[in-house]
Amino acid sequence: MEKGDIFAGDDPFVLARAWLAEAEKTESNDPNAIALASVDADGLPDVRMVLLKEIADDSFVFYTNYTSAKASQIEGAGKAAFVMHWKSLRRQIRVRGLVTREEGAAADAYYNSRSLTSRLGAWASRQSQPLSSREALMAEVAKVTLTKGPIPARPPFWGGFRITPLAVEFWADGAFRLHDRFRWTRAAPGDQVARRVTGASGEWFIQRLNP
Repeated sequence: MEKGDIFAGDDPFVLARAWLAEAEKTESNDPNAIALASVDADGLPDVRMVLLKEIADDSFVFYTNYTSAKASQIEGAGKAAFVMHWKSLRRQIRVRGLVTREEGAAADAYYNSRSLTSRLGAWASRQSQPLSSREALMAEVAKVTLTKGPIPARPPFWGGFRITPLAVEFWADGAFRLHDRFRWTRAAPGDQVARRVTGASGEWFIQRLNP
């Protein structure tokens, strides 16, 4: 691999964690922010920023309200994509894959790790629904505070989504816009030349792409 050792490895999840760890030292705000893309029932694309909360051994995990627009779109299609971009490193990671819910112990643990105000906010917000005023939202927070107490349980309508990638692309800025791009795919790319590797997450095929 060119570009030093930043692309080296036999598992994309290990590589993604390494890149994120580097970004945590250089990005001033939210190095784990991702632009999450989905499509609605009419096939119209939609995108928004969310925080990636885990790079697991086989998937990428974020959390949200299951009644939100993004959740409805993701569950309708069963697929999603995201890009994670670090301006300070001049790098990005693109992911496309299949989506399932994360509603077990991992979701409970993450919810309980959040601040109390964030946990109560998850109960109070009817995410993506029309809101008459900020005062109405704060009134709902106050009501939830009285009814749910200091240790609120995770709402049944709030949890995680786990994106299991079919393709992961690692991109780094190059001189004269001759960027370095390496795409990892689960399926062999036909007759095209690809390097096959086997890591902790299984078999992958890697191709260098034109910038």
